[in-house]
Amino acid sequence: MKLITWNIQWCRGVDGRVDPRRIIEHARALADFDVLCLQEVAANFPALAGSSGENQFAMLAELLPDYLPVPGAAVDTPAPDGSRRVFGNLILSRLPVRQVLRVQLPWPADPANKGMPRMLLDATIEAPFGPLRVMTTHLEYYSPMQRAMQVEAIRARHAEAFGQARLSRVADDSSGPFHTFAQPASAILTGDFNFLPEDPCHARMQERFERLEDLDLVDAAADGAGQEPAADRPPTLVDAWRHVHPGLPHVFTNGVHDRAQWPAPYTCDFIYVSEDLLGRVRALQVDGQTQASDHQPVLIELD
Repeated sequence: MKLITWNIQWCRGVDGRVDPRRIIEHARALADFDVLCLQEVAANFPALAGSSGENQFAMLAELLPDYLPVPGAAVDTPAPDGSRRVFGNLILSRLPVRQVLRVQLPWPADPANKGMPRMLLDATIEAPFGPLRVMTTHLEYYSPMQRAMQVEAIRARHAEAFGQARLSRVADDSSGPFHTFAQPASAILTGDFNFLPEDPCHARMQERFERLEDLDLVDAAADGAGQEPAADRPPTLVDAWRHVHPGLPHVFTNGVHDRAQWPAPYTCDFIYVSEDLLGRVRALQVDGQTQASDHQPVLIELD
């Protein structure tokens, strides 16, 4: 399974040109990917530099007809003509997609910083080696307080999924909205997290979870429902770069070529893998050459 994550800056390259086709071409040149996780996808936002207000969610999906598009709107606001303006994340998968969750992340008032709504897109995908959840997000840039709370919300969502995966539940096999879909504990978390490798938020994302019962997310009495739990705590989320390249500093993922916006390059785009999947990780690399965005795409391969 090959997955690429990329903050595409509404398809705007270092040259200032907005070109969704170029994004797909560069992603395809990097790998024959199974899953593409994109951040900063826009629709009906002509005020964004270089944009005419094109619906990039639709355009990117049309360029990959063999992939299922899974959009996630973090920002959804009215335009003067009554239409909607949308900005957020997009997963495109040629592997089967099961249940999709769109989790709005915390956005508490911060009088010291401007900001915008953020969300986590969580899709269960049937990988060749079994089901896993692919999550992609784009955390707050300006407010450290909001960003830290968003990290906690992502950790809580991961723990919640583990609770669903580990316990017997009342199953519903109808065709209605109560139909029961499995939520695997195994997960890949991708995105632009807007923190550096040395930031406490990066360490917090990888911190070991408490026992599930200690998190008050499940009734311990349910353990007697007939299914023996495989473990008593959610699998830790691990920075895949440090797993694949131990001892090596992170390769820069933002501002590598764009000196107009960024005075110096840095790393803020990560892939975290639940510890139960680490044995399947075969490679992780950053494409440092493309200039189709101000960020660089990151590729991970699992078998």
